[in-house]
Amino acid sequence: MAKANTPVNMELLESTLNVIRQSLQADGGDVALVNCDENGVVTLEMQGACAGCPLSSYDMSEGIERILMEHVPGVTKVQPAMAW
Repeated sequence: MAKANTPVNMELLESTLNVIRQSLQADGGDVALVNCDENGVVTLEMQGACAGCPLSSYDMSEGIERILMEHVPGVTKVQPAMAW
């Protein structure tokens, strides 16, 4: 039997993102929460200086994703918002 997904506490997710934002904003960037689905996949949009930075994908996977998965139960993955 498959293990039920832990629902993501949106208040905890937002407060954790607010802590992360402080570092990004210090460098002229920011991050916005686009979506969090029922599978715990969090979609984020990098903004400001982070939007065009070549390191933003690394920051998202190695920094933001790691922090959110450690501190917010239910988060299973962090992905960038797709620009159309």
